[in-house]
Amino acid sequence: MKCLQAIGRRSAVALVIFGLVGLASAGTVSADPAGPTDYQSEILSIDPPTSAVTFEVIGGDSFIQLTVDPESEVVVVGYFGEPYLQFLPGGMVQENRNSPTTYQNEERYGSDAPDFAQPDADPDWVTVADDRTYAWHDHRAHWMQPIRPAGKSPGDRIVEQVIPLVVDGVEIDVTVISTWQDEPSMLPAALGVVIGAISVGSAFWLSRRNPSWAVALVPVAGLAAVAGSWQYTSLPTETGPRVIWVLLPSIALLASLAAAALGRRAPFAAVAAALLAASQLAIWALVKRDGLTAAIVPTDAPQWFERMSLTAAFVVGVGGVAIAGFQLFSGNLGTKPVHATT
Repeated sequence: MKCLQAIGRRSAVALVIFGLVGLASAGTVSADPAGPTDYQSEILSIDPPTSAVTFEVIGGDSFIQLTVDPESEVVVVGYFGEPYLQFLPGGMVQENRNSPTTYQNEERYGSDAPDFAQPDADPDWVTVADDRTYAWHDHRAHWMQPIRPAGKSPGDRIVEQVIPLVVDGVEIDVTVISTWQDEPSMLPAALGVVIGAISVGSAFWLSRRNPSWAVALVPVAGLAAVAGSWQYTSLPTETGPRVIWVLLPSIALLASLAAAALGRRAPFAAVAAALLAASQLAIWALVKRDGLTAAIVPTDAPQWFERMSLTAAFVVGVGGVAIAGFQLFSGNLGTKPVHATT
């Protein structure tokens, strides 16, 4: 009977833990944020030249960001010649909700516009920013298919299109190009595997004698939290950066610190917290797995740091789950010291 009760208690804890994982994952879905990409877009020319506008490409090729001089008035022309965005003197930015471009830009590969959104409809302006800067998906600035461009190879230009503007009454053509990038080096990923393996090896060695073994997970959890926070803060709010990038490794870091603190005072809770920490790292790495092979990850962090953190988190996550799961369901919580034999 006691054995069955113990198994039930452990199963309940495990279910609660993975329930929290599911809630954390489900509650952090965003519309269509910048994702890893193999293409780099850039502004080729602005004709005629003007100092009233500044362009930046966000996330390799995901978003176009426009910043306008405080005294200027700028209209971004949509795909059908209609006014799509307007930047007013003083900094207010407005979006035309009767523009079909507004709805097509909600997703990277386009989406359907409602029937009322017509190019010749009177503009329905809604304020979307007030600091002279705004970023949006612009389908004239990136490759519009999830498959590779036929007949092209890395290094080739695959897009060259014009985004028309009206700047203080003057028509401006902004030419954007996008180039297919080479595959990234796998050395940072390999370094992450080594770091992860060292952490898991340390955790396994500690787990034989000390229920505070989750302290070995702390460095990689911290590394992942830095990478996730760096990526989240790299992107403008309107581009939909995913809270899950920060949330999962932050939970992992706090849980691993809690597990280390609980130690021998509450070994069962310590190992359960370690399981939570490890599972969050594994899920975080799986969510971001496309960044391992894509040429560009949308972050201001060095690309090598992003890939190293990802693989280190995955190895530690999987290894930590294995160690903690075995301890919870076997009842061996590492509380008995290991004596040397002679």
